[in-house]
This record gives sequence, structure tokens and C-alpha cells, in this order.
Amino acid sequence: MFRATHRGMKETEQLFGGFVAAEIATLSETDLDALEAALALPDPDLVDWLMGRRPIPAACDAPVLRRMQAEVRRRMGEA
Repeated sequence: MFRATHRGMKETEQLFGGFVAAEIATLSETDLDALEAALALPDPDLVDWLMGRRPIPAACDAPVLRRMQAEVRRRMGEA
């Protein structure tokens, strides 16, 4: 949880960390493994993928990242 909310880039902390904080209790072991792998990725890439500015590359694609992306897009639509 700490690593998801203390990334170094405020946008990633809000997008990634916010999703993890809200959904951590519902995540499977597979989802948690995918999140762990995503924590090693550069913040600018994560922000671009989650906001839909660039597609998630096949090598990084995981259902939990798609869920996170959908939630970010839903929140952006509400703003």
C-alpha cells in the first residue's frame, strides 16, 4: 500500500494509489502480483496508460490494470 501511494509523481500516487486504496480488499493474488510488477514500471508510462493516452503494452497488460484504467476514465468523465 505504501509503495502504491508514495511513487514520487503526484499523478501516479493519485491514480494508482487511489485505486489500490479503494480496491485492495477485492484484489486476487493474481491481481496483487500484477500490481507488484506494475510498481516497478516508470510513473510516466503508468499515467499515460491509465489515462488512455497510450495503450497498455501487451507485456504489461493485466486485468487489474484494465480495471484501474476503466476507473480512471470513469472518474475523468465525472470531472
